[in-house]
Amino acid sequence: MSRKVKIGTRGSKLALWQAYYVEDLLKNAGIQSEIIVIDTKGDQVLDVSISKIGSKGVFTQELEDQLMDGRIDVAVHSAKDMQSSLADEFEIIAFTEREKENDILVSAKSGIDIKDASKPLVLGTSSTRRVATLKHFFPHVKTVDVRGNLQTRIRKMEEGLCDALLLAYAGVHRMGYDSMIAAELDLDEFTPAVGQGSVAIESAKSLDSALRQQIIQACNHPATESRLKAERAYLRVLEGGCSIPVFALASLKNETLSLCGGIISLDGQNRISLEVSGDKTKAEDLGKELAKLVFAAGGKEILDEIKKSQSYK
Repeated sequence: MSRKVKIGTRGSKLALWQAYYVEDLLKNAGIQSEIIVIDTKGDQVLDVSISKIGSKGVFTQELEDQLMDGRIDVAVHSAKDMQSSLADEFEIIAFTEREKENDILVSAKSGIDIKDASKPLVLGTSSTRRVATLKHFFPHVKTVDVRGNLQTRIRKMEEGLCDALLLAYAGVHRMGYDSMIAAELDLDEFTPAVGQGSVAIESAKSLDSALRQQIIQACNHPATESRLKAERAYLRVLEGGCSIPVFALASLKNETLSLCGGIISLDGQNRISLEVSGDKTKAEDLGKELAKLVFAAGGKEILDEIKKSQSYK
């Protein structure tokens, strides 16, 4: 191939890790690339929570602008940051192999125990899903909003803002902070955000079809793709963005895909979690099926209440 693939990315260390990871996958397939760093709204506005900025495209809009006019060929994102519905001009062409999906606690202190109600514990997180999950299972735990890249969050924690951070394992591991992991949280309680642990590669639909196929061949992990298609189809029906505490996790065994997912009220009082399973080729249908079941079990009322309280649009 004569020209380099232009990879668009945010400028944080974690975003750059993801871009270099994709660059390596392409290189292994004999494809040359270059990385182009783009500033996004989510990176610029650090003094308010994501749910207040508005959840649609907070970390993706500026990258999509450059996909549209051809300044970049692909944009690399954390799959969990991708809105559930893309504009007609765009598509996700690949999902990289998924890292461990768990939420974890990161701390510089020893003896952090989320289950011990006798000891005060303050956790830093900017996720409505994590806050609502804590209110449901561990109501004694207090939370404080913390934004910024991983390094900034760790600095704020060490300065005394909180005892520990509640984060995704994937980002912490990729940044080399494994020694600070104080606990790995149960997937049944802390079922992750849709797509957590995978890198999504987005392109404009106008991308050259031969180039598109080469990138898919080099970067896409079929098992991860099946799982995330189910999760994202579930999210799409719920219209869940960063400000809605919905969760879903698909697992694959042989040809059978199982999808567990649900929603929690903001106060943590009501939590619905259900599971469906079927053939992996029906991944998106399973996502839609789960959404219908969650709605029928009271999820619609929870979602309407959340949207009303947040003036969610």
